[in-house]
Amino acid sequence: MMIHPPIASRRNHLYSVALVILLASCLSVRAALTSPGSAVVRIWDTVSPLSDQAVISDRADWKLVPENLFSRELNPAAASSDPGYYGREYSFEADAVVENGHFTAVFRSNTGRVAVYSKADGKKRFELAPLPSGTGTARIVRCSLLRNNGNEAVLEVFFSGATDLSTVLAFDKTEIVEIRPSAKVEGVSVFGAIQYGVVPDFIGDDLVFDPGQYPSAEGLSIPSENMFLGLLEGEDGLLFMTWPQGGQKAQLTLGSGRAGRRTIKSLDFVNDGKSFYLAVLSAAGIWHEAELKLNYLERDVGMGWQRPFPAKWTMQLEEAGVRTTFTFRESKDKIWRGVIGHYTYPVWFDREEAFCRLSKKIPPKGRSVIYCLEGKDTPASITTPVDILKQTLGRQACESILDFPGRVLRTHHRRGGEGVRRACTCGCTEAIEAVFKAGAEVQRKEHVIGAVDDMVYFVKRHVERIDEYRAFARSITEFLDDTGRSAPALKPYLDSLRAIVSEIPKGYERQRENMKDLAYADELARRTKALAQEKSPTNLPACLELGKQWRAMGGAQDDVVARYHSVTRKLCQEAAYGCAEQPEAVKVAEEIRRRCRQCLRNADGYEVWPDY
Repeated sequence: MMIHPPIASRRNHLYSVALVILLASCLSVRAALTSPGSAVVRIWDTVSPLSDQAVISDRADWKLVPENLFSRELNPAAASSDPGYYGREYSFEADAVVENGHFTAVFRSNTGRVAVYSKADGKKRFELAPLPSGTGTARIVRCSLLRNNGNEAVLEVFFSGATDLSTVLAFDKTEIVEIRPSAKVEGVSVFGAIQYGVVPDFIGDDLVFDPGQYPSAEGLSIPSENMFLGLLEGEDGLLFMTWPQGGQKAQLTLGSGRAGRRTIKSLDFVNDGKSFYLAVLSAAGIWHEAELKLNYLERDVGMGWQRPFPAKWTMQLEEAGVRTTFTFRESKDKIWRGVIGHYTYPVWFDREEAFCRLSKKIPPKGRSVIYCLEGKDTPASITTPVDILKQTLGRQACESILDFPGRVLRTHHRRGGEGVRRACTCGCTEAIEAVFKAGAEVQRKEHVIGAVDDMVYFVKRHVERIDEYRAFARSITEFLDDTGRSAPALKPYLDSLRAIVSEIPKGYERQRENMKDLAYADELARRTKALAQEKSPTNLPACLELGKQWRAMGGAQDDVVARYHSVTRKLCQEAAYGCAEQPEAVKVAEEIRRRCRQCLRNADGYEVWPDY
């Protein structure tokens, strides 16, 4: 097509403007999350100790620690070739400071803490200190430089107390800090203004700890499951912590924050002799707190928040009495869900703005938070918590944590590879009845037989899944009974969990008659196939009656597997929430949650949609 030159010129101009806007938008998000700043890792000596009120951007009196200490000699080349010079150490005159493109870490000797400030906005994001010991609060008495080459800085910081009370901190060009406490350091406190604490779970639902729900507690014991996400005050930062498998212990110390609201003052972490990792991700609106008001009921409501970048944004709402994780969809739509049926999916984006629609099935209750763990169409320049997880623990270790194979739904499609069809009792009977209504059952006999075989396969898969849940319930009940005999003080806690898991055998008995069994399904299959053998005026009424029986059986099974899934997720959650104020119950909770996740793997589509 020929384009007139002036029109082409205007079009090219518009393309250029659009490209500039797009690039500017991408760069602004990248800047917010990566803050390039310095291309190297640098170490400073403040020369004199920093006060708590010191402005860290004022470096007029600071000294840059050289990468090569021989550069301070009169003849650096000669000194570097003289073995007599080797072994020389750098001695800090006062406090050490490490900076890269993301943050500035200040080793404050007067407070005994390592304070980390964001380069993007200058905010203090977190502080580190050894757990308090019987000798009182430790102080930094010395910093030893282990590595300084522009790409990496490693310092060993010594605290007052025993001579080997030290911790190694390693920095590179990323957002990540590695912390390696020595054997005599029992653990580390990570201080920060944390509004909510999240224990991620990629098979069940995340645990979201709101300090406001524990008005009298001084601390909360949480499961130690390889990672912790802190949603920082201001909704512009995430503090993400990871650690390898081991015997670590984590406790949240609660305090008070703005407007009298409780916050998480620190995460007190017993590291079991292993390294752990911390990272801060910063961007305006990187998480959002939403108050779910009663007037949201049956209305499309804008939530007053826009996603700062594409990712898998999630939010927890109550569904059938269970806290359920919902991933924001790209548009408003209707869904069908086991147990509660048809409804409007509760959260979605319109362009970048978040919307919700709550109902009696998904009621507006209290507050909820929006955040992301995983990327989804996320630009490579943006780091997500899962990216940090992979970088710190390694992809192999992350395989069991992220468990992508366990997040794949099991199939109930006998002919899944042959195309899309509704392989369920309602879908198959609908297809069969259409054939009989057209009077074509004999001509399309093979079609009818295939649909019947699909239904039999579907029912068998449902029965297998139901049996898995029943075996799981028996196993958990036995574990709770055994634990109760060895730990009688935990009886109230164990009884509350026993009440939840008992819903599985009770539900089976309630629906047993409606679910029927495989012999019943085989008999229905025989009778349905027989109708397609020869033409008869009674075929259609008989087919319609058999269809009701198929759907009644299949519908009861649909309901049971969906309810069992909800019960198991509820057990997984309450085991953790119930131990928050009972440290002695944490190991029990971790074992129950491990078993729950194993059972929830490869759920059926009637239990949950893929990845929620």
